[in-house]
Amino acid sequence: MSIPAYKQAFRDAQFGLMLHFGLYSLLGGEWKGRRIPEIGEWAQAYFRIPNAEYHELARAFNPIGFCAEDYVRTAEAAGMKYIVITAKHHEGFALFHSKADRFNVVDATPFGRDIIAELAEACYKHGMKFGLYYSQEIDWSHPDGGGWGVPFLNFGTTSWTNDWDFPDNAKKDYTHCFEEKIKPQMQELLTGYGDLFLLWCDTPWNITEAQSRELYAMIKRYQPACMVNSRIGNGMGDYVSAGDNEIPENKDYDLLYESPATLNDTWGWKSFDQNWKSASRIRETRDHLKALGANYLLNVGPDNLGRIPAAAETVLREVGKEI
Repeated sequence: MSIPAYKQAFRDAQFGLMLHFGLYSLLGGEWKGRRIPEIGEWAQAYFRIPNAEYHELARAFNPIGFCAEDYVRTAEAAGMKYIVITAKHHEGFALFHSKADRFNVVDATPFGRDIIAELAEACYKHGMKFGLYYSQEIDWSHPDGGGWGVPFLNFGTTSWTNDWDFPDNAKKDYTHCFEEKIKPQMQELLTGYGDLFLLWCDTPWNITEAQSRELYAMIKRYQPACMVNSRIGNGMGDYVSAGDNEIPENKDYDLLYESPATLNDTWGWKSFDQNWKSASRIRETRDHLKALGANYLLNVGPDNLGRIPAAAETVLREVGKEI
């Protein structure tokens, strides 16, 4: 049975580049003489950095090494067909010019440029499909950001919700965050940055079925051909998003499927994580997933200056040599 053209385009894309970039990239996994033992983008939660202190990082966010064209050329060289970047991660900081919240790259930083707009334009110019990651529930900058009532992460006592600034989880109401920030910012992304190949949601814990349905309907209203991953929650979505670094041995069901995985051991940049996978291992994983009919979304965290680390660049270009 045939499938819609936009779903076939997702299936045909097969190999994509994911980019985790935000204020956490400034820290490189370190804070006041300590190192985070796991993924770098969770630095604020791991170190329990108050918003009053963490948001000051925006005043130092000036990634003068950022070049959207470089990101696209690197993806092209690796044989990738789409790019997905973190428009907003759990810290609540937006890489786009949001009217809904001034905690964004244009209003709060000396950089003052809309990174999402620049990357969207570069992707359009080169024929690269463009997608956005957006943390639709967890938002540590909002008092009612979700993530409470779930187990701590596996590295120590790191909580999903901001319970260091806002400790009374019993009084939290995610609906406030949903209405005040999530919906307005989602609309901004859907209406301000051209055609989106996909929208990549994450960590659905407290979001209700009605809220997931509302977001999904909004996406399809503004962008009918935009794919939505299953992490929007509550059974919504156009394709299955596997667990982090989950590479299935078999895929015996006829569903669109994507495996998000890291090139080293982190998503957001950590200066001391040099455990890069080899080009041969990446090619082997890519070919294995392709044989299963699954997409491979491979992540790199740009550094504090906005550059793809040189070691990662080398691996990605080596991957593309045999295509």
